[in-house]
Parts: sequence; structure tokens; C-alpha cells
Amino acid sequence: MTEDRTLRTSRTLPFSPKEIYGAFASADLLALWWGPEGFSNTFEIFEFTAGGRWKFMMHGPDGSNYPNESFFEELVPDTKIVIHHDCPPNFKLTVQLTPVSEGTHLTWEQVFEDAETAKAVKQRAGPANEQNIDRLTRVLSKSANAA
Repeated sequence: MTEDRTLRTSRTLPFSPKEIYGAFASADLLALWWGPEGFSNTFEIFEFTAGGRWKFMMHGPDGSNYPNESFFEELVPDTKIVIHHDCPPNFKLTVQLTPVSEGTHLTWEQVFEDAETAKAVKQRAGPANEQNIDRLTRVLSKSANAA
């Protein structure tokens, strides 16, 4: 049972699964939207393949730096992305992309190693995940308008 270790959000976005998957697959696009509002990223390693590493520094709006290391466990083009975050707080993120008439239904699910960690980060990670999806939406809207 992982329910007490899981943070989940979902939203329907007005973009195709291919566009959303592409925003994960492109280091340039991903760096623009990954993380909560006010954060930026510097990628050191970005290997968007199953088993590939993703190492980066997340820069907070207050000037703090947050090192992150992950690997891509599973990549199903235009359908599913599974990322293992391999530094505290450790978790597995599964992003599902389901085509719907309005675009794509995105499901974002983080499963933490234990219930205590999930509970401890829930207050900031829940809103941060929503901000992450907001930022993704803005980046894809700008990309669509620029095309």
C-alpha cells in the first residue's frame, strides 16, 4: 500500500501528448519550467533515455542552490515518463499523458520512500507540483505562439 507515501495531481492541458512529452525530452525547454515559481535550473547531465542520468542544480529565488540527481527509469514516447529522484527527498515520479478531446490529461504522481517523508514534504511539494504544471503550460503556450 503506497497511498500514505503518494502525492498526486492531475490536470487537462490544451496540448497534445507529443508536445508535453517534448517539453520533458528537450533539456532547453525542461530547464525553463522545471520546479516551483521563481526557480531556475542549470543542467550538468541530461540523458533522456531509459536508464539515463539527470543531474542539475536548482536555483531558488533567494539565491539558494539545490543539487538534484535523478535517472529516467521508463520513457514511453508521448505516453509516460518515470523519473527516480535519487537524493533527499527520494521519490519516484510517474507522469502519465492521456489524449482527450481537449488536449491531454496529465497525471503527476510522486511516491516517496516512506510515509514520514511524504508527510514532511506534502505542504511544499503539493503546491510546488501545481506551480510546475503552471510553468509547463506557460512554456508550451509560448512555444505554440512562436510557431
